[in-house]
Amino acid sequence: MARPRIKDVARHAGVSEKTVSNVINDYVHVSDRTRRVVREAIDHLGYRVNLAGRHLRTGRSGVIALVVPELDVPYFAELARHVIRAAEECSLTVLVHQSGGDRRHELAALSGFGSDFVDGIILSPLALTSDDLRDNAGSPPTVLLGELLEEGADHVAIDNEQAAREATEHLIARGHRAILVIGGRDEPGLGTAEARTRGYRAALSAAGIAYDAAALLPVGAFRMPDGADAVHRALSGGARPDALLCLNDQLALGALRALHEHGVRVPEDIAVMGFDDVEGGRYSVPTLSTVAPDKGAVAKVAVHLLRHRIAEATRPQAGADEPAPAPLSPQDRVVAHRLVLRESTEGAAHRPGRARR
Repeated sequence: MARPRIKDVARHAGVSEKTVSNVINDYVHVSDRTRRVVREAIDHLGYRVNLAGRHLRTGRSGVIALVVPELDVPYFAELARHVIRAAEECSLTVLVHQSGGDRRHELAALSGFGSDFVDGIILSPLALTSDDLRDNAGSPPTVLLGELLEEGADHVAIDNEQAAREATEHLIARGHRAILVIGGRDEPGLGTAEARTRGYRAALSAAGIAYDAAALLPVGAFRMPDGADAVHRALSGGARPDALLCLNDQLALGALRALHEHGVRVPEDIAVMGFDDVEGGRYSVPTLSTVAPDKGAVAKVAVHLLRHRIAEATRPQAGADEPAPAPLSPQDRVVAHRLVLRESTEGAAHRPGRARR
């Protein structure tokens, strides 16, 4: 069977080939109805864009890269799904790459993997520095997620400091005072752990609770075994917390297991709050209270910003008598988050199937 072409899509949708091309290239001056009809025709016929041909015509491949530290971490897997969905709505293909949090791999991604195959990059960095961004100023358009570098690129994240403050305030409002932070990092810096620790400290200060650096339990990685190990160390060392603020849900799920092994009831003896709202926390026993970032919004804003940067990078040069459009300055976009309260802080009142007060 012959591979469907643009003219086949146009005939099936009842539009011109130019209109099909406009939809594929996501031009704005296409009605929602026409866009929907053309996409339905594309799906029905199984049409696939000829990337080599499009690259020659437009200077774009229609491919973007999503680079995350670890694909088997649920948060990044869920985020990748949202990015792929947002990109598909713009007729973009996503190449997913795992960096392992290794600076060499992040630098390779930042340079476009040594080729012009990708039009732009959405990158969640762990090891890059602001100097790296400056040194790679000629790299493909890049949008950063999560970790905030000082300058040089667009950035999309939740307000991690405010989110941690709200989570800690909720624990304090429930009567908790001895709150340990699993993964806490009380150091200068713009990383996620540092921001969440600042939010924790701000909530304690506002409530008149003295801060104790020993309440921060560092971890080697942000995985379930690390959360479990941190709790084992704390309880075996004589700590007597009444709540845990875990800086991601993987740490919190590991903490729940360790508390169970120590015979500690959750939340009656120790309440547990996580971060990220991954699916596993909805099915743990008890179910996990958490800070839920709007992952769909993170993905949509990141894809939107990247498309804008790609358009800037591939826009034809202005003529001698034409003023060049002013470039958009680096954007720092903050998306919404919310507290999701479940059994690990609220008890039986928030058990699935029971009415919430």
